[in-house]
Amino acid sequence: MTTASGRDSQPVLQLRSLSRDHGTGATAVHALRGLSLSVDAGELVAVMGPSGSGKSTLLALAGGLDTASSGQVLVEGADLGGMSRRDLARLRRRSVGYVFQDFNLLPALTAIENVSLPRELDGTPARTARREALAALTDVGVSELADRFPDAMSGGQQQRVAIARALVGPRRLLLADEPTGALDSETGESVLRLIRRRCDDGAAGLLVTHEARHAAWADRVVFLRDGTMIDDTGRVSTVDSLLADGAG
Repeated sequence: MTTASGRDSQPVLQLRSLSRDHGTGATAVHALRGLSLSVDAGELVAVMGPSGSGKSTLLALAGGLDTASSGQVLVEGADLGGMSRRDLARLRRRSVGYVFQDFNLLPALTAIENVSLPRELDGTPARTARREALAALTDVGVSELADRFPDAMSGGQQQRVAIARALVGPRRLLLADEPTGALDSETGESVLRLIRRRCDDGAAGLLVTHEARHAAWADRVVFLRDGTMIDDTGRVSTVDSLLADGAG
């Protein structure tokens, strides 16, 4: 179902009273504490906060890479906590594009093979998957690296290949953990433009960043501290003032 504004009535991502604890008793670390957040189709939400505030934990839970201690994660209405490992892996391949801080490229595969692999695992014919992968590599400006292995690339080139892998195919949820960290400012801006464009085309995006100028690409900014949401501004214009008050 779609609203009059053109957005789906059901959020692509819903986090409901989400908590994640590491350890027990007096030594327990509360990475997230009762956090609730929804991200609609067509919306890009930036997540900011100091180191250790729970930003990366939030992304890992949203993408089904970690399990909540309590609460729910729903992607397109599907409760990740109730899924088998096989179904969860299938949902991640089909619906979630994840850009990791450390790239997570498979060293034995070329750039085009890394990008096309999730599509092939999901049943897309190899020729179609490679065509989609080459288009994604072209979008991020590294089509000439298609047949190169990760260890023959710079950090910035690996980052762009990882972003191409997240953008390939009809993914509905994009999760990006500092996606421009290894890139120069001009390339970083072009990558953010690509993420913004994919969201404008109907995907939902969650972007972890520590830079206000990157958060300015978002529709909304969420601030975390000690695993708790301290502000959901709804307005990018307040980023600088909140950072000045110590939120990031």
